[in-house]
Amino acid sequence: MTALGKLIRTTTFKLTLVYLTVFALFAVFLLGYFAWNTQRLITQQITETVDAEITGLSEQYRQGGIRRLVIVVEARARRPGSSLYLVTAFTGEALVGNVGSLAPGVLDRTGWTETLYRRQDESEGAEHQALVRVFQLPGGFRLLVGRDLEERERLQKIVLDAGRWSIALVVVLGLAGGFFVTRRVLRRVDAMTETTRTIMAGDLGGRLAIAGTGDELDRLASNLNAMLERIEGLMHGLKQVTDNIAHDLKTPLTRLRNRCEAALRNARSEADYRAALEATIEESDGLIRTFNALLMIARAESGQAREDMTEFDAAEIVRDVGELYEPLADEKGLALKIDAPGPAPVKGNRELVSQALANLVDNAIKYTRPEAANGANAEILVTAQGEGDRILLAVADHGPGIAHEDRGRVIERFVRLEQSRSEPGSGLGLSLASAVAHLHAGELRLEDNGPGLRAVIALPRAGPQALPAP
Repeated sequence: MTALGKLIRTTTFKLTLVYLTVFALFAVFLLGYFAWNTQRLITQQITETVDAEITGLSEQYRQGGIRRLVIVVEARARRPGSSLYLVTAFTGEALVGNVGSLAPGVLDRTGWTETLYRRQDESEGAEHQALVRVFQLPGGFRLLVGRDLEERERLQKIVLDAGRWSIALVVVLGLAGGFFVTRRVLRRVDAMTETTRTIMAGDLGGRLAIAGTGDELDRLASNLNAMLERIEGLMHGLKQVTDNIAHDLKTPLTRLRNRCEAALRNARSEADYRAALEATIEESDGLIRTFNALLMIARAESGQAREDMTEFDAAEIVRDVGELYEPLADEKGLALKIDAPGPAPVKGNRELVSQALANLVDNAIKYTRPEAANGANAEILVTAQGEGDRILLAVADHGPGIAHEDRGRVIERFVRLEQSRSEPGSGLGLSLASAVAHLHAGELRLEDNGPGLRAVIALPRAGPQALPAP
């Protein structure tokens, strides 16, 4: 496609043509109305003048008869100008005036007529346009008074010529402006297109150029850049997840295979086979839990869980999770305390919020040691409190905590700060909590509990009920 063809096919140029056509039609209408109104005003002025003259001449005839009328009309007819006069007898014979000839039948009817005429001092064949009025006088005489329309026609020609040149100028300037504007827009669009081709070729770090004008193309480029950053982050996360899955799932799968192989090779009794099967089932359950967590995170990040959102009391979830994990905490020698006295209205997916909070409590129990610094039992506090337009579901422990520089990294999938990976777990608990918080337009905060960690799921409050701020 040629450069001109590409330019003409653009939406900007087509819109320019549409606006140009509309403006040209409006200009034609405006000039036509101006010409028509000018003609109407000139015609009105002529009729008023002629009516006044006929009234005056009729008065001259009434006072002095036909002789006086002839003298007055003869004097006026000799004056230079566009006025026309003619007095005829009842036989139709011209008595006085400056009109040499008229179109047939004009003098036979009274009233206004637009007709062709020739002056007395002009040769045959010379014709002009005039607006005349024929008036019947007593005694059968007829009086014709009119005006030549040359001035009106000349003014119309001036207006029409000006209109044609104006329309031509508007079209030329409009097309030139359309080409100029379209070329500028097309250059920016071509630059965006080239960048997108680079990105499609595999360079996810490419970004659309922003001119800094704040126009719609800048806003579009900004939104697309934000989308590209999100895509790049997701692709980076996908690569990291793939690497982590390969590392974290390879070990339990290898263990699973080795145990099955060892059972086939070394088992001698039913008890040996049962023990091998139980170990295999336990390892399989761990793998299933890992995949279930991944599916939950994917469901939360894709937004599918929004279909199941209802309004519920998050304080009930806190109490239920606390009741569920209290025996596990007691077994490890930890004190699990619940502080959720009043309603905490939240609109969301109850199952996912419960699972996210359970993951935080499970992490707190897993990494908190039974002995605190003062020798007393370590404490885990689970709370539901209001903070402005947010409901805070918090789990505070006195464990080792998380360094400030690692708090952004631990919410990624399969990230575990324990390099030896000797503790049970898959590194998906905080990832799920973060994904659930974002699904509900909230956030996951990791704060210092001095000592220990305070993990907070902040969710938007639903309904008019409020809790006292902490």
